[in-house]
Amino acid sequence: MRALDPGHSFIVQAPAGSGKTGLLIQRYLMLLNQVDSPEEVVAITFTRKAASEMRKRILSALDQVDRDPLNDHDRRTQELARSVLKRDLQEGWQITENSGRIRVQTIDSLCAGLTNQMPMLSRFGSQPEIVEDAGELYLEASRSLIGLVESRDSLAKDVERVLDHLDNDVSRLERLMVDILSRRDHWLRHIHGRNRDDLESSLKITRRDAMERVLSLYGTHDSRELIEITRYAVANLSSSSRASPILGCDGMAQTPGSQESDLVRWCGLAELLLTGEGSWRKQIDIKIGFPPGTSKSEKEVSRLWKDRLTVMIGEMGGNDLLRQSLNQLRSLPPPSYTDSQWEVLGSITRLMPHAVAHLKIVFQSRGRVDFTEVSQAALMALGSPDEPTDLALALDYRIRHLLIDEFQDTSISQYELLSRLTAGWEEGDGRTLFVVGDPMQSIYRFREAEVGLFLRARENGIGNLSLRPVSLSANFRSQGGIVDWVNQTFSEVMPEREDISSGAVPYTPSTATHERLPGSAVHIHPFFDDDHFSEAERIVQIIRNLQSDEPESTTAILVRSRGHLREILIHLNEAGIRFRAIEIEGLGHRPVVQDLASLTRAIIHPADRMAWLAVMRAPWCGLTIADLHLIAADPSNPKLFVPPPTLWELINDEDILSRISADGRARLQRLRVVMGGCIANRYRSSLRSMVEGAWTLVGGPACVTNATDLADAKSYLDYLESNEETGSIPDLSLFERGLEKLFALPDLGAPENLQIMTIHKSKGLEFDHVIVPGLGRLSRNNEKKLFMWMEIPRSSDRQDLEGEGSDLLMAPIQETGLTGDPIYSWIEKLDSDKSHFEDQRLIYVASTRARRRLHLLGSAPLGRDQDGVVLKAPPRKSLLSKIWPVSSRYYEESISDPERVKKISSEETTSRGGLIDQSLRRLSSGWKLPTPPDPVEWAPPTEISSSQNKVEYSWAGEAARHAGSVVHRWLERIAEDRLEGWSVSRLDHLKDTFKQNLIECGVSGDDLEIAIGRVITSIKYSITDPRGRWLFGPQSEAQNELRLTGLIDGRRMDLVIDRTFLDKDGNRWIVDYKTSSHTGSDLEEFLDREQERYREQMDRYSAIMRRTDRRPVMIGLYFPLIGGWREWSGGHGHDVG
Repeated sequence: MRALDPGHSFIVQAPAGSGKTGLLIQRYLMLLNQVDSPEEVVAITFTRKAASEMRKRILSALDQVDRDPLNDHDRRTQELARSVLKRDLQEGWQITENSGRIRVQTIDSLCAGLTNQMPMLSRFGSQPEIVEDAGELYLEASRSLIGLVESRDSLAKDVERVLDHLDNDVSRLERLMVDILSRRDHWLRHIHGRNRDDLESSLKITRRDAMERVLSLYGTHDSRELIEITRYAVANLSSSSRASPILGCDGMAQTPGSQESDLVRWCGLAELLLTGEGSWRKQIDIKIGFPPGTSKSEKEVSRLWKDRLTVMIGEMGGNDLLRQSLNQLRSLPPPSYTDSQWEVLGSITRLMPHAVAHLKIVFQSRGRVDFTEVSQAALMALGSPDEPTDLALALDYRIRHLLIDEFQDTSISQYELLSRLTAGWEEGDGRTLFVVGDPMQSIYRFREAEVGLFLRARENGIGNLSLRPVSLSANFRSQGGIVDWVNQTFSEVMPEREDISSGAVPYTPSTATHERLPGSAVHIHPFFDDDHFSEAERIVQIIRNLQSDEPESTTAILVRSRGHLREILIHLNEAGIRFRAIEIEGLGHRPVVQDLASLTRAIIHPADRMAWLAVMRAPWCGLTIADLHLIAADPSNPKLFVPPPTLWELINDEDILSRISADGRARLQRLRVVMGGCIANRYRSSLRSMVEGAWTLVGGPACVTNATDLADAKSYLDYLESNEETGSIPDLSLFERGLEKLFALPDLGAPENLQIMTIHKSKGLEFDHVIVPGLGRLSRNNEKKLFMWMEIPRSSDRQDLEGEGSDLLMAPIQETGLTGDPIYSWIEKLDSDKSHFEDQRLIYVASTRARRRLHLLGSAPLGRDQDGVVLKAPPRKSLLSKIWPVSSRYYEESISDPERVKKISSEETTSRGGLIDQSLRRLSSGWKLPTPPDPVEWAPPTEISSSQNKVEYSWAGEAARHAGSVVHRWLERIAEDRLEGWSVSRLDHLKDTFKQNLIECGVSGDDLEIAIGRVITSIKYSITDPRGRWLFGPQSEAQNELRLTGLIDGRRMDLVIDRTFLDKDGNRWIVDYKTSSHTGSDLEEFLDREQERYREQMDRYSAIMRRTDRRPVMIGLYFPLIGGWREWSGGHGHDVG
């Protein structure tokens, strides 16, 4: 209730399952009661899906005020919704009829809106197209800048120096610049005005702060005892001439301080107390100055000194922060750059602003920008906090309340935007900021999310606006057993203290609202030595048991990386278990797409040998290996310096064809005819039509096995069309890289209760059962960056003296062929620490998706000694290592089982695996295209479908017409699928597809979201409405989009019937879909009018249908947007010839 106070600003920490979206909805409704216009309340999310869900829930709350509340939360929501409706009536908002007045949008759409309003200040002019993947544009800008090396430009020397640093590897520099340009909002503000003294000062401060941290953590321990022990070790090491960092403590009379000269002593103490890996030392020997002694008295003395050090280490053993900080001193960066380091870094810092300038030119010439450019332009349109623009002042008046969801995923530029939007806001002035998030679920660093911004806002507010902290603790999702396990596990493995710079977030416990279920809530399944085969077998077993015991429950397999699914997918397919893989398999990995890609390359480049081999091996041709060898291994061209004949030339050589089998010749004949036409007519038509036509003629569609393959083929052809220029692909490698980023559709016929996705994709979702495999595996290492940078916030002591701020560390990539750069390695280590903490949060997110049961599977490494098998800790960068303190006992118990040890010791897991099916699927050699129907006599067409559209949309705009077209297209597909695999939840995954369909039709701007809503509403009604389920479900002799031609009243008419079928009573139904909308009060009267408007048109359909089918005809009009229906018997009102 405190968070609903409309007079104050809040920051809410809402752990998984705590009902944060419900709180946001209530806050939004509460604020609507406080404003003069609903547009004064703005809610911002970070994804279109989240924005759509929030808008839908707000409208649902307003629509269901008369429903019986299920609990106190529902009752409170209804009370707030009733108040809003009452105010809506008083003010004449008509908010339920004009849902666009509910301002729920993504932060990217907010930025785009700001640049639209101030095109001059944002420097955009007309609004460019915003692209999600701007890699092609980054590459063009990078090549443009690198090309200066051959010019007389002043930057040529800098480009030459950086290339020399990278051993003149131009392609590597291109990749590095593409990566760095995508992150330019992070570093661009740091580049300008930085000199060597500033950056080296930051290095020195970093070293000093590290020593001060150790000093503060060490303060409670006995320094005199440690000094005496150290003197003993130094004396022994000196007398034995043994080199050791401990010798740096020679002459130490007191605990080291934080001066530069103290670092060598701290490193000596670290060597004395810690092992090389950084753990507390257990073995104390001569290597660190504790010789065993030779005489009895010497041995006794040695034992006493060892005991003293052991006791001292034991006292420190509980201080893990001290251990980490002490170990960190060993890898601190040097206090200054070398001259060669600085020369390269100077060249990079001079080049990168120009790289951004080149990118802006590319953006302007292409008319396309990325989201970063839009957010930067939005910041420019708002001006600075001290000098706001007219737009900022206008927004200051129009926005009274701002709500931000998933605030932990905010990037630096987005945080800056929010700061400028709220600049000048103060406590009590009637304007409020309400941010909600969970730092424990911040897992999007790869999208530039910075969890430290949430921690900073909670501590210091945003700008001049202080935020009152509120923490939610109830878990409304998971059963008590899972909540208890999560509390116990992550309280132990997550850091004790938060740290803004490293992104360390301590765990906040939750309180279960559901009872504990019988049996184990969390199952940890131990495996060893990368036994991924057994993991996959276990997963199949788990799923079969769940499908048998709880067939209606939902299950998700969540993985850190798509590459971890290989064995699992193979086993699931072999077991006949169907599943929905959400953005898992790349489109380019689907066989039908690989064949189409090979066909494309063969048409573009007839000399592409690999492409032609793939085309001849593809199922539409299906040459055997023996025949391929006879063709491709032709030795007829032994001359040097003479290019060998292409495979296209070889398969047209009758002498070579005479050597292969008769079956092979028949198959090649069909291929030669089709490909000959393509090659002869290259560049005379679009590449898409060329490839699609060739694929159809050789029998490609006849080779696919399901509708999903056809949909994937269409996706590829659409992508091909969007990238072709004048009948070809300008940059094939760029085209193929883009294809790698596209995902294949999931199995559309699979049930939705088993889904496979990445952990990142699962955020915000929940399932009855969650299976998380591959915990012992590592993700792919990222390529090093052109330069590393890191902002280190000032310590609290320095903030008191110098104010808020941060120190900047920066280093160039190490020179090719040399060992690691120490400054670069230090920043890389700090970045690795951030990743370590994020991985802790990643396994937390995966664990909290489960409602009933959680299964965790992972493989730990084994060692072997004289006693047999020994368990080793998992790799530090694996997810299993994050929960190892609580999961290791399960592995120890498993390894202690004699039978399990015997099995592990004897089996060779790497040799296991299913047999690969090497049988060749192909069309028969005599396959032919189906015979086309006889041509009809041509007459000037009368397009009834055209007049039909004019009737339906005579008062509607273009957007409504295009929305209707998209709805018709998808209803056809639903009918073809006979409703199999269609559910409301599936529509969420298709929203981006609907959007793309509408954009292709020309819908844009404010109309786009409304049109998407019309499409989703129409399809939702169609698959949930009883009438719709009858209409689109299995029916006898069903046909969709049936085209008919007939003479009506002496004129030839071309008709298209949306759907026709026979019902169980033998009636022939003719059904048309009408996407008309109705906003008035009397729906039945509206439907009656629509029936009369379309009666004559539908009677024509009936008359023509009766010429071929004498069974009784029933006519139906279905209105999917409003769930309406009208039917009548087909008449004879027209003369039909």
